[in-house]
Amino acid sequence: MSTVTLDQALTITRGALARAAEISAAPLTVAVLDSAGYVVSIQRQDGASLLRPDIAKGKAWGAVALGRSSRGLAEVAEARPTFMSAVNVMAQGHIIPAPGGVLIRDAQNNIIGAVGISGDTPDVDEICAVAGVELAELVADCK
Repeated sequence: MSTVTLDQALTITRGALARAAEISAAPLTVAVLDSAGYVVSIQRQDGASLLRPDIAKGKAWGAVALGRSSRGLAEVAEARPTFMSAVNVMAQGHIIPAPGGVLIRDAQNNIIGAVGISGDTPDVDEICAVAGVELAELVADCK
């Protein structure tokens, strides 16, 4: 397997939204990208605000583009703000370095995509992303 499938993406979305309902999260948007950074699925819950799809996609895209979760990218941005700013300029502003973007790995530890979630606090977004990936029986990488 080299990339996340549509069926897996929809399972990830269902799992993330189910976890969100369990913890009474704010309305979320879930973006699942393949290993090349292309959108497989974006779902926005009723009541999610206008920019949430772009933010969710930016969390996932940054993770796939740099091979590190958006939490990890936030840590880089804090430690090396000039570097992260330069990288984001190169990426035409598409990277959102805040928790909620999780790499999706297969059983052989290959990156097959990423999920990005936006709508609640970054930590809640990430919790929901991990739940979705786990429901799809894949490995969530938050590092």
